[in-house]
Amino acid sequence: MIRRQWFFFALAAVFILVLADPTRILVESGRVFKDNHGPDILIFLIFILSGCIIDVEQIRAGLRDFSSTLTALLLIVVVSPIAAVLLGLSGSQTGIILGLYIVSVMPTTLSSGVVMTDKAGGNMAHALFITILSNIVAIVSIPVVLSFLLRFLDQERSLVIDQGAIILKLIIIVLLPLTAGMILKHRVFDMTQTQRQLFQNLNQWMVVFIIFMSLASVRDILLSRLDSILVILPLTLVFHTILLAAAFGFCKLFRIDKGRRESVIFMGSQKTLPLSIVIQMNYFPEFGTALLVCVLHHVVHLMMDGYLCEKLK
Repeated sequence: MIRRQWFFFALAAVFILVLADPTRILVESGRVFKDNHGPDILIFLIFILSGCIIDVEQIRAGLRDFSSTLTALLLIVVVSPIAAVLLGLSGSQTGIILGLYIVSVMPTTLSSGVVMTDKAGGNMAHALFITILSNIVAIVSIPVVLSFLLRFLDQERSLVIDQGAIILKLIIIVLLPLTAGMILKHRVFDMTQTQRQLFQNLNQWMVVFIIFMSLASVRDILLSRLDSILVILPLTLVFHTILLAAAFGFCKLFRIDKGRRESVIFMGSQKTLPLSIVIQMNYFPEFGTALLVCVLHHVVHLMMDGYLCEKLK
């Protein structure tokens, strides 16, 4: 059980160890790594290894799979905000609902969803395509959709997304290392099954380390608002469960079978963390609880999906 679900248990262990760190050695080391571009470096390495793993036929199949791509975008851009609005009717405090709204309009993750899609036996190339496409769509969708959602909280703001920064980041930490990995695979070595498994495991460990850095950076805020955590945890769990249920439902409705559905399930339901933090800190700094929602949701959905990817496999 532990061997099969090691990714889930590793995430749980990181969460517990960081929060319970009495010496603050883990916390401070995590912050040092994060403040020195640790997450970006690891994402860069993840996509180099992903380029080594990816198969040319996967790329062709992924680019041709229009129904799966549209289904994933439907989940990301439409279903997710609707789920957030419905959960917002629960009557939770403004900061918590605001955080959920911010999470709901985010594009998919840059790295973890791709890693989990591959681990579950899905099409990694299609997951990468959804990653790039959803982040480009987010340049337009975030200001429009989030501005609409804010009306429910009487918190209307003028939102401006740095389009150039998002595109540049996609090029530097996704496209360039991915291309480098594919060239490395083509020119240097033929990927064996053992090497592929090793690279998959390395990718998963790097995702765990990224979460460690994120948790370390907000650990003090989490511990100072334990009462809010008791509300946020079940709320984010229900939110992600709704997205997963919708993803499975759409896959069945549109006949997206095993091998194609994994990228829809993981990429359609996961949300990127860094951009949500940027929006919260730049536009809603007075709502510190919203930041907790962004971080805790990220941990919750990765733990849920870490367990799920082994089940789908």
